[in-house]
Amino acid sequence: MFSGGDGGGGGGNVAGPPQHLDWKFSQVFGERAAGEEVQEVDIISAIEFDKTGDHLATGDRGGRVVLFERTDTKEHAGRRRELERMDYPVSRHPEFRYKTEFQSHEPEFDYLKSLEIEEKINKIRWCQAANSALFLLSTNDKTIKFWKVLEKKVKKISEMNIEPSRSIVNGSAASSSVSMTPKPHLTNGGYPDRPYNCLSNDSSFPASGISALRIPVVTSNETSLVARCRRVYAHAHDYHINSISNNSDGETFISADDLRINLWNLEISNQSFNIVDVKPANMEDLTEVITSAEFHPTHCNTLAYSSSKGSIRLIDLRQSALCDSHSKLFEEQEPAGSRSFFTEIIASISDIKFARDGRYILSRDYMTLKLWDINMDSGPVATYQVHEYLRPKLCDLYENDSIFDKFECCLSGDGLRVATGSYSNLFRVFGCAAGSTEATTLEASKNPMRRQAQTPSRPARSLSSITRVVRRGGESPGVDANGNTFDFTTKLLHLAWHPSENSIACAAANSLYMYYA
Repeated sequence: MFSGGDGGGGGGNVAGPPQHLDWKFSQVFGERAAGEEVQEVDIISAIEFDKTGDHLATGDRGGRVVLFERTDTKEHAGRRRELERMDYPVSRHPEFRYKTEFQSHEPEFDYLKSLEIEEKINKIRWCQAANSALFLLSTNDKTIKFWKVLEKKVKKISEMNIEPSRSIVNGSAASSSVSMTPKPHLTNGGYPDRPYNCLSNDSSFPASGISALRIPVVTSNETSLVARCRRVYAHAHDYHINSISNNSDGETFISADDLRINLWNLEISNQSFNIVDVKPANMEDLTEVITSAEFHPTHCNTLAYSSSKGSIRLIDLRQSALCDSHSKLFEEQEPAGSRSFFTEIIASISDIKFARDGRYILSRDYMTLKLWDINMDSGPVATYQVHEYLRPKLCDLYENDSIFDKFECCLSGDGLRVATGSYSNLFRVFGCAAGSTEATTLEASKNPMRRQAQTPSRPARSLSSITRVVRRGGESPGVDANGNTFDFTTKLLHLAWHPSENSIACAAANSLYMYYA
């Protein structure tokens, strides 16, 4: 991970920064043909890997959750053990396949407020798996749901005396249909119409009779995946939910809207505790809103939330029941004389993520990625310019509302790199190890390096003896890295980094692209 100070650490980094990664295309799901129109409900709105990296979930604007499972580890498991015995490196990259999908949310209407609640999935978070079943949380603007996905064996009755076409599946004749109309009875419980007489001449019994009666056997060779909604956490937010985050204790999670953060127990759906409330007594005094919130990955009492003013607050749940006061505040002071009409809009943080060890927080505002050390609140330890060439176009971006787009960010499992999206279906990968100059531009397509251009990184700019800020990624204004015109209609908002390998999943409209290095 990035070294925050100029002279800290003792001993120095002899190995130097890691080499730049060479990204390659891995897979695409839902690829659309040239000129094919994308349906609004099919656009992906959330992506999340589970902690093992063996499962990937996506949510879309139609309220569906689609699950993918990793296949390369299963297929190579036996061979890998043999190669490990020979001390031979295994070269492979993550490969996934479609597992199942289910309808998580439906469109609703709030009659009390005359408000339509769309089914779009805002966030997905994986929970602890148990007994081969998968658990996850999904949320739209108002309602959070807790899902259990498990494999269920399909039972069939076989080895009967009658022909297989008339075999019985799950306790009923496969070829029969259920009828609610009453049927006239004959003596001894028979029916006048032959289809209802299971011993009718339609059954294919041999002319010579049956030599031995075979007892039917229940078999369960096939399995089907079933998604069950275990709990619904509703009616706790007056404003749109923008974040949910699991606690490391495995029992609780938080949900955040514009003005409040609530703490829930996974087992209790009818009550939650309000732990942060920034709503002023008079709404005219409102100056900032909550934009994102996340629990610390290992400390169950610590969480961070970001605001529309570009600040991040760290709070400790041990301090008080209602955490009105923060334990730490992270914000960057704007240079004197640089304020403009757009300053506050582009300073709004759209996403925050903790590094795996919990030492660093990555934040994304409209123009930059910032890396913060939670032990140093004087400013970010590094700033990465995502699309600096858009700064002269802020007026146009404001006119078409693109300036309010909310881009997500992610960190690699080893903490050496960060990534985020941009326009024209581009995303950027930056190295954040000490001395790294990695700043890669990739396109969400089968040829990710198509727009790649080596751009010199700006030199480190020392703001103080404590804080070292590295600014990288600036290109020529008005165009992208290769001089191509920019497309504001195609934007890469959602992406996720595999927890243990250099693999990225990203969403371009309704298509899910996966890359590895």
